[in-house]
Amino acid sequence: MSRADPKELELEMNIHNDTPFQKALDAVESLPFDEREEVVEIIRMRLAEDRREEIAANAREAVKAVREKRAKYGTIEDLKRDLLGG
Repeated sequence: MSRADPKELELEMNIHNDTPFQKALDAVESLPFDEREEVVEIIRMRLAEDRREEIAANAREAVKAVREKRAKYGTIEDLKRDLLGG
């Protein structure tokens, strides 16, 4: 994870000055350090769960495509041929 330029961060903060996003950040910043760490951990866990749900939905769609014979599979060379029209 790369660190943003401080000037870019300042610009971002000005853009989000009185938005729900900024209000949420302000609310979190007002918490004691240990509670802020807990908020970060909860958000990480929820993001991971959201990603798992997204992966599961993609898998369900892939299985459905295979069952409906809409899915193609083969070698890398087959894929190249399909993509390049050759």
